[in-house]
Amino acid sequence: MRILSPIRAQVLKNTFHHPLNMGLGHSIFAKPLLAVQDSEKAHSRALKLLRFMVSNPITRGTVTLLYKPSNRIPISKFGIDFRNPFGIAAGMDKKAEALRGWESLGLGFMEIGGITMLEQLGNSKPRMFRAGKSKALVNRMGFNNPGSEKIAIQLNKHFSKHGQPKIPLWINLGKSKLTELEDASDDYATTMQRLWKYGDVFVINVSSPNTPNLRELQKDDDLKKIIKACKDVNKTEAALHKMSPRPILVKISPDVDDAQLLAIVNTARSNGCNGIIASNTTTSRPEAKSSGERKVFAQAGGLSGLPLQNQSTEMISKIYKMTNGEFPIIGVGGIMSGEDAWQKICAGASLLQAYSGFVFQGASLTKQVVNGIEKKMRQNGYSTLDQAIGSAHRDD
Repeated sequence: MRILSPIRAQVLKNTFHHPLNMGLGHSIFAKPLLAVQDSEKAHSRALKLLRFMVSNPITRGTVTLLYKPSNRIPISKFGIDFRNPFGIAAGMDKKAEALRGWESLGLGFMEIGGITMLEQLGNSKPRMFRAGKSKALVNRMGFNNPGSEKIAIQLNKHFSKHGQPKIPLWINLGKSKLTELEDASDDYATTMQRLWKYGDVFVINVSSPNTPNLRELQKDDDLKKIIKACKDVNKTEAALHKMSPRPILVKISPDVDDAQLLAIVNTARSNGCNGIIASNTTTSRPEAKSSGERKVFAQAGGLSGLPLQNQSTEMISKIYKMTNGEFPIIGVGGIMSGEDAWQKICAGASLLQAYSGFVFQGASLTKQVVNGIEKKMRQNGYSTLDQAIGSAHRDD
């Protein structure tokens, strides 16, 4: 590992902390994404800028120096070591374009996708909308992605050139729009088989509101069939590559009622899944704070961001109680600060993810969240993150 001299490191630090250059660093996310004249194009520009910033050792080292969070709250889950519990959620990097960028921003893990068996363009544009006062996004992307074959080629090129990523790589599996619901298990399994050797964790996404009837696959028999198909692939590929099977998680909707939630959790657990992600975007809408926001909230699609915060935290708490804290939960939804992250950990989340938080808070969100969690741990007398997980229930 190349180490910068103290003098050179200080020069780089001073350079990036100059107001003009801090603006450059901040623009990795916040500036282009908050512009949102066309949110999707802004998103693409942000990814390109991040790729550029980590394309050579000097600027990559500078990004790391600027955004690196505390390294004192590691955690192990599913037999995998994470340098911290905070990762990027699916949707931010659908095409696996900026893998080295996520490493450099200090994240504990990264999730790419959703990726479907077939290449698809997704829904018609515009399909991403921002409500700034409410810190909310509405999207109806529709699993736009190059498809599993092209993603496999992309990952093979990256691994061949740069080696295995330094942080765990999660792969979000979606259903192709053209695939009938009864054939969904083959769709998920095919994508997993094509990408198995590249992913550290696989996520079965049956909860996006933007693929017609996809949420129907959260029902017991359909979900069980998908899990079984993915587990069969997992077993076969693990034997072929002489490696351990990959952890499989299920990502669920926040819009299910308590009976549906219990059924999904029980199905996931009883069929050998390793954890659950709570949650995907919601079809519900908050009260608009302006006429512009009313137009945004009138758009069809899933809502993410701050308005989802309490809903997802409550879901985490319910799952923790349902499983007596024995089923790992990944908390996502409305994380904008270390305090928000801490609430989800206390509710029962072992790991955390953000998407909208990076849009509204910028690339420094990782440091805010990880350092904020560490501070809360010290204040509460916890020496390990595991001690804090679900602590709200023990306090009760």
